Amino acid sequence: MMTSKELLYVEDALGHECFMKSCSLKASIELADETLSNYMKELETKHTELFDKFSSLLEN
Repeated sequence: MMTSKELLYVEDALGHECFMKSCSLKASIELADETLSNYMKELETKHTELFDKFSSLLEN
């Protein structure tokens, strides 16, 4: 079982990853440079993976 402090950390991390995912998605759509756009898509994938990992901590 998680302490309240640990739970707050995980909730904060989830919020951060959600924000970073949406920023990465927005940037990938708006960037005209294909290389940068592709890089932002990779970052979106990475932040989605991190979000899922933090989310799985709440399921246990």
